[in-house]
Amino acid sequence: MKIKYLPLLLAAFLILPGMILARVGVGVGSGKINVDQILKPGMIYQLPVLPVINTGDETSEYEITIQYHTQQSQLKPQADWFYFGPQLFELGAGQTKNVAVEIKLPLKAVPGDYFAYIEAHPRTSNEGGTASVGIAAAAKLYFTVAPANFFEGLYYRVTGFMAIYSPWTWIVFFTILSLAFLAVIKKFFSFKVNVSFKKN
Repeated sequence: MKIKYLPLLLAAFLILPGMILARVGVGVGSGKINVDQILKPGMIYQLPVLPVINTGDETSEYEITIQYHTQQSQLKPQADWFYFGPQLFELGAGQTKNVAVEIKLPLKAVPGDYFAYIEAHPRTSNEGGTASVGIAAAAKLYFTVAPANFFEGLYYRVTGFMAIYSPWTWIVFFTILSLAFLAVIKKFFSFKVNVSFKKN
């Protein structure tokens, strides 16, 4: 009886390690996307395609999302500004998918330098007891949005300066405002104080 089950045990011994060591992987064909031209609010732009590679040895489903650095100094573009074609797809082991990337800037996009990660990762699935895999690969995206007009650009430049050097900028601003207010009062209003003594 033991000899009868020996082939089954041997097959299990050979197959199970391969199943246990099955690897889920992801890579991107570009580590950095630097948009040279200045982008304008309200416009739609086609960015370079992002090749996504299944570096693992099993078929997996992948998703493209926008992520940010927690302490980045640049502005953060909203995720809904982007369109990915496709955003969700399946890749066999070693296969590559070229994902189209489109950005649609809203009319009220704040001018300045932007940064975000275009991230590709295996999609989380709980079907069949499969646990999520915390791996990802991303391309760094840099672009600049121009002011819609001179006054808008000046406004965002001033408010940005105030925010960077706050609270001292606000202290100086209100001090100057207070001094200007007192100067206007002194110029247009005069106060006379008459003191009289009543004789007994």
